[in-house]
Amino acid sequence: MFDEILGLPLHPLIVHAAVVLTPLLALLAAVYALAPRTRPVLTWAVVGLAPVVPVSVFAARQSGEALEEGRFSSASGQLGERIAEHASFGTPLMLVTFALGVVSAALVYVTRGDRFGRPAGLAVSALTVVLAVVALYYVVRTGHSGAVAVWGN
Repeated sequence: MFDEILGLPLHPLIVHAAVVLTPLLALLAAVYALAPRTRPVLTWAVVGLAPVVPVSVFAARQSGEALEEGRFSSASGQLGERIAEHASFGTPLMLVTFALGVVSAALVYVTRGDRFGRPAGLAVSALTVVLAVVALYYVVRTGHSGAVAVWGN
């Protein structure tokens, strides 16, 4: 299912959604958390990206595993090490984007009408910012290691 589309490996095609949308959600969610005046403008973007980002990262991870099994299962040496390093970032990125998606949606819910009070809003805002930073770290590391695996240095 996550192997090919029109004869082309799916991973290089689908990975771009994760590489673009993850930083976008991280930045918009952090701004939403830190700048309350922007919330009316950013609400729908954050709510829309919250489920899309984890799904795109999941699809990128699954397609990467299919690509590795189908075309690089016998890779060894430096290429094998680069692929293994790249693959090692897939699960942490998937977990942190899932958490960021859930917490970003929760932030919107908690801060709309100040339902749970200021302390709850501050706590969820802080957690959102932390997860946004961690997601940015992992998407950069994952993307960089993938580029190194393909292109070298």
